[in-house]
Amino acid sequence: MGEKVRVGLVYGGRSGEHEVSLQTALAVMKAFNYDKYVIKPFYISKEGQWRSGETLLNPPTGIEQLRLADDDAQSGLDALKPLLNGLSGAAVDGGDQSNDRKPLDVVFPLLHGTFGEDGTVQGMLEMANIPYVGAGVLASAVGMDKVMMKKVFAQEGLPQCVFRHFNRTQWEKDPAFFIMEIEVSLGYPCFIKPANLGSSVGISKARNREELIDAVGYALRFDRKVIVEEFVDAREIEVSVLGNDEPRASVCGEIATSSEFYDYKAKYMDGKSMMHIPAGIADEIAESIREMALRAYLAIDGSGLSRVDFFMRKSDGQLFINEVNTMPGFTPYSMYPLMWKESGVSYPELLDTLIELAVIRHSEKQRIDYGGSPV
Repeated sequence: MGEKVRVGLVYGGRSGEHEVSLQTALAVMKAFNYDKYVIKPFYISKEGQWRSGETLLNPPTGIEQLRLADDDAQSGLDALKPLLNGLSGAAVDGGDQSNDRKPLDVVFPLLHGTFGEDGTVQGMLEMANIPYVGAGVLASAVGMDKVMMKKVFAQEGLPQCVFRHFNRTQWEKDPAFFIMEIEVSLGYPCFIKPANLGSSVGISKARNREELIDAVGYALRFDRKVIVEEFVDAREIEVSVLGNDEPRASVCGEIATSSEFYDYKAKYMDGKSMMHIPAGIADEIAESIREMALRAYLAIDGSGLSRVDFFMRKSDGQLFINEVNTMPGFTPYSMYPLMWKESGVSYPELLDTLIELAVIRHSEKQRIDYGGSPV
């Protein structure tokens, strides 16, 4: 048997989705074939402190093992040495090539939300010239910023709900203007969201002006930019996308939420939301959703994986694209892998494919002449 593939798993993060990331990391660690891979854990605390642990030869048994403490892990720059000593060709000062510090073959960022899913960590890995799983810098940034995402969708001609957006400075300078614009263009009820966050953190439904003002204040706790969307009485349909330049889409799934909308509690806490895979929709509608999902994925220059979410209005079946999630929930019980399971791709096969896609994309980038030398 050849040498095992060395995978660096990055998880945790300075984000409201820190705990979700830990759940994802534990599931991935348990699913890897340790006859084929060795895992190097990189934990980012809620305060943004990097810690790297010993190489894993067996999966951990619980989430608490993933919260690496200072006394059993390397911290700060020392924690980054085994990451940045990867394939960059330039060792970090003080780095060594001991068994636990061998160069990584690929990095798997399992970060949700800001400071990880938004292109920041991806940019660091690009600078270090290390292969990594998932979307690149551009797709990660656009996929995290709902305002920019919707502008890209509009350019692509994808149908969307009506929305408005503003930043903290604009709101504080003239809240009356934005309240009027929202009431005229969207009406009530409407949804208020931080522009740069996932897992439905910070989202509120406003039924009147007072609730709107409170909801904007709440959303501004999590981001400096807010997006407000019209309410559509709709079914929530999702599809998984896998691939680089020639991606493919899974069967569709449907979320039947236990709440007024699919918020953080409904997703992760009360256990009452139902997933229907495949979704109970006509074949031609499912095909339209898959086609639009692939268009959206390519429009943001996606790679590796994404989950694309849609609304299907109950009154007439009209489809609206909601968002692309470049690092969706990835436990075996999350929508993304379950839709692929129904499509004939197992969870371990997904991990193998994603690592292969990361290496292929990295190899493609090595063909680029970054020096710009004339021929």
